[in-house]
Amino acid sequence: MRLTPFEIHTPSSLAEAAALMERLGDDAVLYAGGTELLLVMKLGFAEYDHLIDIKGIAELHRLEVEAGELVIGGCVTHREIERSPAVQGGWPQIAAMIRGVANVRVRNAGTLGGNLAFADPHSDPATFLLAADARVDVWGPAGVRSVPMAGFVLGPYATAVREGEVILAVRVPPLPAGAAMAHRKISFHERPAVTVTCMVRRDNGAVTDARIAVGSVGLAPARLAEAERALAGGAPAERVEALAREECAPTEDANGAEDYKRHLVGVLVRRTADEALLRAGAA
Repeated sequence: MRLTPFEIHTPSSLAEAAALMERLGDDAVLYAGGTELLLVMKLGFAEYDHLIDIKGIAELHRLEVEAGELVIGGCVTHREIERSPAVQGGWPQIAAMIRGVANVRVRNAGTLGGNLAFADPHSDPATFLLAADARVDVWGPAGVRSVPMAGFVLGPYATAVREGEVILAVRVPPLPAGAAMAHRKISFHERPAVTVTCMVRRDNGAVTDARIAVGSVGLAPARLAEAERALAGGAPAERVEALAREECAPTEDANGAEDYKRHLVGVLVRRTADEALLRAGAA
């Protein structure tokens, strides 16, 4: 399908972008990489008279370590993240996850902020960042507020970003000493059918902490608290896998029925847990 005509605006500051959003209202939408937005517009699922291109705003292009945290600006592309020496050196698990997002063409244009703002239920980054205990800094005319990933994605294509706000940056803390992460996914079509990220921390050989995030099977990424407690408590792998199958909340779609998705979640939870435990033991 052909795109309907629209006007592109190019603000050079967050304040200018906010003023445009207030003036243009529902006829406008923020635009960064456009890999998701332009697709849904081409398919006729959305139509806007105005696109506000925020790539020219310098504050949205930060990619640096600040106070020990990795700070990724809202307009930093996936490709920039995966190739960044700072990411590869201090957060190699993020570089590995991003490297598996879509394809090089998409990663060259698509941004982490745009991916999170779109909140597609079938996506890698939100699941990974949930397990990484990341936060999203959101800028608005009233100031900056920090939203934990656990409260950022509210549902399919819905986030905690309010009217007039912009994703400023994503902040990822470093892994604690003795901790490791593993991320895996299964894809049958272009987008993931199941995504699982596991973080474990060892102290003198014993597991002292665990995080398990599951996405792409339901309406939003979610932590599996019961499976986490079992893993941190030294439960057998079979028990952790069984709890993950019971605790996840899949929805039936083109990728499979609920029971099938529960099976896939159990398999990936076991594999990522095994992988993270092995890495933590070698840390």
